[in-house]
Amino acid sequence: MAKKKKMKLKKSVIYTFLIIVVIGVIGTIYGKQKYDEYKYKKTIEYKLIEKGWTKEQALELQKLYKDHINDILKRRTNENLIKIAKEKYFLYKNLDDYLEYIKENDDKSLTDVVAIINTHANNDWYSLDYDTDTSLNERLIVNKFYHLNEDYAPDDIVNISNKYAYDNNKMRQIAYDAFKDLWDNAYSDGIKLIINSSYRDYDKQLKIYEDYKNWYGQIKADQQAARPGYSEHQTGLAIDVFSTDNQLTGSFQESEGYKWLKDNAYKYGFIERYPEGKQYITGYEFESWHWRYVGIEAASVIHNENITYDEYYAYYIEK
Repeated sequence: MAKKKKMKLKKSVIYTFLIIVVIGVIGTIYGKQKYDEYKYKKTIEYKLIEKGWTKEQALELQKLYKDHINDILKRRTNENLIKIAKEKYFLYKNLDDYLEYIKENDDKSLTDVVAIINTHANNDWYSLDYDTDTSLNERLIVNKFYHLNEDYAPDDIVNISNKYAYDNNKMRQIAYDAFKDLWDNAYSDGIKLIINSSYRDYDKQLKIYEDYKNWYGQIKADQQAARPGYSEHQTGLAIDVFSTDNQLTGSFQESEGYKWLKDNAYKYGFIERYPEGKQYITGYEFESWHWRYVGIEAASVIHNENITYDEYYAYYIEK
């Protein structure tokens, strides 16, 4: 009897121990689950899902806005937050302006929205007044928002030989040296280029603009000529160039000279400043003859990415 009692007691102890172990294991698992749940509720993913985003969207947002996710958490769900951030030239500082512009212009592609906002082209031309940063040298920008003062004149302006230009043309030495290389290589390919217009000081641009305004009115003048201080020609980096077989502004784009420039000018640091179909960004009608020196590095990016200088400046310099 005593042995049986001992066996029962031993079994009872074992069972009790096993029950305690099982309860402990279950408690540990349950506790871990609760702790994991508590920790998950502290995550950005959970907070985004609570705001109404899907799990997939929450993961995308964390990747796209990793440096600004706390700001995104304060915003309402809006699928354009994901779409716009995937655009190549997206700038976070412009996010609110992108979203506002999309609301009012739902016919625009997101690529155009980003380009327009980045370059300030959602504003009326000449309605903003920024001083051009001349310390940027050949990468400075002059357009309908950035201007030079009337006293600005580069200190390395040189005369252009009649081999490359008509009489009385001048440009900056750095651009002239690059153009001579460009001209030589074009000539080797059977293309003879000629500069028709180049450096103009403030007063000369003033006269040109006033003449246009008197002839055509201010609206048309603003489409075809820059206001004084807002002309790239004042930088000494811009040229109007044609080929000797075609010097007509209306048809130069059909010439072999234009085709050569389109394919090769960037190799020497020159870009087509007012390309076709980009008036909504540049503010100017297509000018196949207007080329601007920006340096080989910048010109290569602009050519390869097929963007305007305004877009390049906004994304790579101004930021």
